[in-house]
Amino acid sequence: MLLTGCASLKSSDEPPLAELLAGRMSVQVAATDTSAARSLSASFELSGTADRGRLDLSTPIGSTVARARWEPDSVVLDTPQGQTRHLSLADMTRAVVGEELPVPALFDWLRGRPWPGAESTFAAASDPAGFRQLGWTVDLSRFDEARILARRDSPPVVTVQVKLDKP
Repeated sequence: MLLTGCASLKSSDEPPLAELLAGRMSVQVAATDTSAARSLSASFELSGTADRGRLDLSTPIGSTVARARWEPDSVVLDTPQGQTRHLSLADMTRAVVGEELPVPALFDWLRGRPWPGAESTFAAASDPAGFRQLGWTVDLSRFDEARILARRDSPPVVTVQVKLDKP
C-alpha cells in the first residue's frame, strides 16, 4: 500500500516508450528518363512511434548527418546545412531522397510484420516470406539474419535494404 503511494503515473501527453531500432540502411532510387540514379547509405537509429518519433542517420564513423523528429503536427529535419520544417514525413523523405519513403510503416516492417495503418497482402506462393503494402514488396526471407528488403517497383524503382543490429 505504501509503495503505490510513491508511484507516479506517466503523463498522457508523453510519447509511448518504444524499442530503439538501429542498424545500417541503404536507399537506392533507379534512374529514369528524366533523373539520374540516387543512393544513400547510413547507420540509423529509429525510435518512438509512427506518430511521434525520431530517425538519426550517421556516417560509418558515427557523425550524425541528419536527424528527423516528428509529431502529429510537425516534422523537423536537422542537417549540417541547417534546420528545415516539412508538412509530413512523406514530404521530408521526398526532399532528402527524392522519393517518398514509408517511414511510419518502417516501425512494423523492421519487426517483420505489416503496418496496421494500411491494407497488406501476403507475398506470392512462390515467395512466401513477406508481404505487399503501400505499393512496396517487403521481403522477409532473411529476417532471421536481421535483414529486410523493401522494394517499390513503380517508376522510379526504389529499394531499401536494412541490416538491423542484433540486441
